[in-house]
Amino acid sequence: MGDLKAELQAALKEAMVNKDQTRRDVIRMLMSAIKQVEVDSRRELSSNDVMDVLQKEAKKRRESIDEAERVGRTELAAQEKLELDVLEAFLPRQLSREEITAIVQETIAQTGVTSAKEKGKLMGALMPKVKGLADGKLVNEIVQALLS
Repeated sequence: MGDLKAELQAALKEAMVNKDQTRRDVIRMLMSAIKQVEVDSRRELSSNDVMDVLQKEAKKRRESIDEAERVGRTELAAQEKLELDVLEAFLPRQLSREEITAIVQETIAQTGVTSAKEKGKLMGALMPKVKGLADGKLVNEIVQALLS
């Protein structure tokens, strides 16, 4: 994966040189969130920890977009989408619904889960496989559909 913090720093410099204010501001916000976690935990974050922060920020944007669209604030939703696009450039490619479904079916076969009552067992085996590659809400939705 390389050093994600160094990659972010380089992207920040590039955005400043290109006078891309949106990209610059989003990367600065992300660097600030990373720094805050480092200060709070009193340690330097690994690339995996930085990726976790990046995923949390992307999730916040997705939730804000849903909320803004629900209440009819299209200009806010558009701004959040721009920010999400910048964040997603640093995330690994997200799995498609079909790919997630295949992984869920494979995991169901491996764990022998047959009912919705055993969903916790299935999710425990499934989430490490899709961590960082799929939105948890979508994974949950697919699991619900397959178990019902």
